[in-house]
Amino acid sequence: MIRVGVFGAGGRMGATVCRAVLDAADTDLVAAVDPQHAGETVAGTGLTLAADPAVIAAERADVAIDFTVAAAARENLRWCAAHDVHAVVGTTGFSQDDLDEFAALFHDSRANALIAPNFAIGAVLMMRFAEQAAPWFETAEVIELHHDTKADAPSGTAMATAQRMAAASAEWAEDPTESVLAEGARGGLVASGPGGGIRVHAVRMRGMVASQEVILGTTGQTLTIRHDTFDRTSFMPGVLLAVRRVAELADLTLGLDSLLG
Repeated sequence: MIRVGVFGAGGRMGATVCRAVLDAADTDLVAAVDPQHAGETVAGTGLTLAADPAVIAAERADVAIDFTVAAAARENLRWCAAHDVHAVVGTTGFSQDDLDEFAALFHDSRANALIAPNFAIGAVLMMRFAEQAAPWFETAEVIELHHDTKADAPSGTAMATAQRMAAASAEWAEDPTESVLAEGARGGLVASGPGGGIRVHAVRMRGMVASQEVILGTTGQTLTIRHDTFDRTSFMPGVLLAVRRVAELADLTLGLDSLLG
């Protein structure tokens, strides 16, 4: 039985993670942490939220899951590395400096960390399909659509998608735009090559969960690859897969790809 603690358990995503851990036959929810909701009960679990991550160590958790915000997750990952607790992280917004720090911390720890921009299996496949298609097209743009409480933009999934596509092909057409009437109308240039690059557009919309559309174009044709998440439960199979496998990994792993073969 894998003993699991959850950071950010007072939020909607954290509560969904807690229920998934409880429902799985091979995992046991032993601790829930959320300073903003300390003393409350995690819906449907009967577990009281703690303010301090010390409860995760006290309950001898093997793995800690983090779905918080970047500022909190940085400290949570440092704590996990220092206390030899494996970390499975769905929080986005980390810089390359952050990732370099985490890699060094977990290299010196007896624990490992897996950070993924998206735990939905379909989203992982979408990124892979876009990467495979990239060499066959000269233009591409990414549109990501998320709920209206998401703090960072563009999403980690969109950033990872554009970067993987750019790594797969350096031949991108130049942006023909000569006049921008509203700043930001052409989105953000996330990945670029010698000629042009891939722009990402972020939509924040009440009523949505998470969707992403990759549009690739070449002479006379376009290809659209889209993934839609309608409920947070879509992330849970990927989260549980990571919880089960993180102990087999080394130091820091980015993305679910290596676990999916």
